[in-house]
Amino acid sequence: MTSRFPGPRARARTLALTAALCVASLGALSAQQDGVHGANETPSLKETRVVMGKWIETQQIISKERNDWQQGKEILTNRLDLMRREIAGIEEKIKQAEQSVAETSAKKSELLAQEEALQATTSQLASAVTKLEVDVRRLFKSLPAPLTAKLQPLYQRIPEDAGNARVTVAERFQNVLGILNELNKANTDITVEYEVRDLADGKPSEVRVMYVGLTQAYYVSARGEAGIGRPSADGWKWEPTKAVADDVAMALEIIQGKQSPAFVPLPVKLQ
Repeated sequence: MTSRFPGPRARARTLALTAALCVASLGALSAQQDGVHGANETPSLKETRVVMGKWIETQQIISKERNDWQQGKEILTNRLDLMRREIAGIEEKIKQAEQSVAETSAKKSELLAQEEALQATTSQLASAVTKLEVDVRRLFKSLPAPLTAKLQPLYQRIPEDAGNARVTVAERFQNVLGILNELNKANTDITVEYEVRDLADGKPSEVRVMYVGLTQAYYVSARGEAGIGRPSADGWKWEPTKAVADDVAMALEIIQGKQSPAFVPLPVKLQ
């Protein structure tokens, strides 16, 4: 850093130059004295004043140089202290920045680990929901017609290609669970539906159908024609049989509250 205040070498040169001027002045005065008064005569008062003036001027110059140097030294010292404080502040900021970078790096690593864990979990969930969707598609074909009509909106949300599904895994799970909840409810209940079915004469007629869960059903027409239905891989199969007509009609009357509760034997085929 460049300063306008002279250093030690410059100050020495200045003092040497001043001293040389004083010596030269004294020499000149002595020569003048020797020429006028002779070698043994003392200096006059005027000459002494001139020499003293030069000496005083030299002392003033030295004092000024000393004061200037002291002031310059104080300014430089203050500047150095300021720079030291600035350097200390910058070092502290660098330390804080390094600490922040380390914390950010650790947080990033933690987030990356969490992301990997979430991706692994999501992959497992996607695989699980895909299997559930396959099972639901297989079961859907063997559901009673009234139940398939009820679940059709949910069933249509199942993606055709699980690998290119546009919905999230959570939405797919929600859809599948909605279907399974309805299936579980229907499987533990007895429901009565009115359906149109082709009877023995080949003509479609309205019948009352009693579904017992999801694996057994019975129907009876107003003319007393009856039958038993069971699910299969291709849908429900209906087998006409008049032997169960009275029992089915009695069971329907009890369910509808038209008859007192009683034990009604009906054939059941376990699959």
